[in-house]
Amino acid sequence: MFTGLIEHLGTISSIARDDAGCTLTITNSANILGDCHIGDSIAVNGACLTVTQFHPSENGGWFQVWLANETLSRTDLGERNQGDQVNLERAMGAHVRFGGHFVQAHVDTTATLVSSTPDGDSLRLTLELEEPTPERPSLLPYIIEKGYITLDGASLTITNVDDQKRQFSIMLITHTQEKITLSRKKLGEKVNVEVDMVGKYVEKSVLASLGGMESPLTQLVEKIVVKILKEKGLLPTNA
Repeated sequence: MFTGLIEHLGTISSIARDDAGCTLTITNSANILGDCHIGDSIAVNGACLTVTQFHPSENGGWFQVWLANETLSRTDLGERNQGDQVNLERAMGAHVRFGGHFVQAHVDTTATLVSSTPDGDSLRLTLELEEPTPERPSLLPYIIEKGYITLDGASLTITNVDDQKRQFSIMLITHTQEKITLSRKKLGEKVNVEVDMVGKYVEKSVLASLGGMESPLTQLVEKIVVKILKEKGLLPTNA
């Protein structure tokens, strides 16, 4: 479990790829390695990864993690290059204050950065989700204005949602811009997305209480939802 409060920016010093996945070596990370052990979890750009090797002081402190192909397909980490910085957070300790929100560091998908607009000292960013597929349904039901979202491992507040465009926006204050990599990403780059897991649990609990997907009550609710989506133009009228 993580909080979404980024502790440190590490630097990718080497990338070793093969057919099974990829090994990343991340340096300049001494600040988070003082209590590290082999097998510990560290969130790298929001993806929970297992430390396979580390040294607390060499090259500013370094550690290695292994990325399976599933992780590479779900995240932006397969597109990172040597020298790139990444957001780092250790797993949450029971003794620390909980300042962000419940983050599993299980990335759901990626979104594309489509707009970056200064607003005083702050920065407004808009991101666009990928087209949903049967294997990866839309995440929009879990993205609500003023709700939580995790982007590249950082806990952020959603400022706007446009369901028709599959877009949502967030704002970065000056302090946050300096502490995470998101403010430095260019338009068109991918960002790792993890929606608030509480919404998923609520959805599953509601469906269970309705008696499953085939119950009469569930079918009635489904008809109402489809009707509303058609009225809003989110579904074709002949669907």
